[in-house]
Amino acid sequence: MGTSGAALVRRELTALGEWLDTTDAAELKRRQQSAEVTFRQLGITFAVYGDEDASERIIPFDIVPRVFLADEWARLSAGLEQRVQAINAFLDDIYGARRIMKDGVLPEDLIFGNPQFRPEIAGMRPPHGIWAHICGIDLVRTGPDDFFVLEDNARTPSGVSYMLENREAMLRLCPELFRQFRVAAVDSYPDRLLQTMKSVAPQGTGSNPVCVVLTPGHFNSAYYEHSFLADSMGVELVEAADLVVDDDIVWMRTIAGRVKVDVIYRRIDDDYLDPLVFRPDSMLGVPGLIAAYAAGNVALLNAPGNGIADDKAIYSYMPEIVRYYTGTEAKLPNVQTFRCRESEALKYVLEHLDELVVKLVDGSGGYGMLVGPTASRDEIERFRAALIAEPHRYIAQPTLALSTVPTLVEQGLAPRHVDFRPFVLTGSKGVQVVPGGLTRVALREGSLVVNSSQGGGTKDSFVLLDNGPAHFQVQA
Repeated sequence: MGTSGAALVRRELTALGEWLDTTDAAELKRRQQSAEVTFRQLGITFAVYGDEDASERIIPFDIVPRVFLADEWARLSAGLEQRVQAINAFLDDIYGARRIMKDGVLPEDLIFGNPQFRPEIAGMRPPHGIWAHICGIDLVRTGPDDFFVLEDNARTPSGVSYMLENREAMLRLCPELFRQFRVAAVDSYPDRLLQTMKSVAPQGTGSNPVCVVLTPGHFNSAYYEHSFLADSMGVELVEAADLVVDDDIVWMRTIAGRVKVDVIYRRIDDDYLDPLVFRPDSMLGVPGLIAAYAAGNVALLNAPGNGIADDKAIYSYMPEIVRYYTGTEAKLPNVQTFRCRESEALKYVLEHLDELVVKLVDGSGGYGMLVGPTASRDEIERFRAALIAEPHRYIAQPTLALSTVPTLVEQGLAPRHVDFRPFVLTGSKGVQVVPGGLTRVALREGSLVVNSSQGGGTKDSFVLLDNGPAHFQVQA
């Protein structure tokens, strides 16, 4: 491969650069294709809604790992723990005493006028007071020591199965890397998740609470992940028809009779969770589930109502939210954000649409987004009209100089932009940051959009156990 690998890495990355230089390009490609064949055989696919030609796809896998040094991972972990603690305090407050609004930190209409705020559950409190048990916090890097939070995912964050399967593929296909690097294991995640679930079981449940994963079914885009996690934890994967609520108790139907359920990791959005409380036409939910939850007889992970913590308008206030609930400044800063609901911000955004990234406050998956520098004139004008019509639905951010990492493409190794989603678990015994995560990579040259639905891929994320002389950071 000549010097192509070394040219793509910083001075500290000699070991990884040498591995890239001494491994034949065709061999790297063969290993990468082998991983993707395995993923397809396992059924690790995601659905692309509205795409009849390719409704089931694998997410492209890149064989060049991204590596985090131990000291920078320690800094990231501290920031993630602080942020998730603030998110939990925020959710507990807005569905309870609402001090943050009474103290004038957040405008009331931002909460009460938000479609992700669920007044139906106001006054309810989840077991042990924990709302966001599983968070995926999307991070971007813009410099050697500069990380920013791009968005918070506190509803039903997905992607952890890719973190685990990517690592399994790397262990099988590139074992020599694990002899060179002391990499923290991620395969404990299912055990950690099960421990988290059991720790938040309702009081009086006993020493061995019954836990299940609730899926909307095999047509869901993340169904593989639902079944993978249930299988890895050794718990039942259930659909709505498998559960029944009787006298505010949730029961699972089994061939041996009914079994009381104590903890549900639900992968169904709030709207469809209980037709008696939310959408009455939902066939995916369990009638009476929210009544059982309100009675304190079942724990739901994540708690209903969490969607407001994902909202991008709320995100813009996260520095204030962190400061309010923790008494300290945010260790992980936000990206500068313009709230288009504010007239001065809207004026600036309309004047600089070709320079900014504009997002729907409740958008996800890369949809409903304008990337100004790469957008056509028609796209910009369509967004201009949408902004003028409904400014409260949008925020805007500057186009960041996202970091790149070496990525194997058709032409060989090339830099591609990435983001990173670590997973944070919160149970009754505290917060755990899993030492790894999902690195998503924009495979198209120059693209900043990493979402799988928009053509992005994934790669393994190495967290090194210490900063010894043989450990190097994969960061261009």
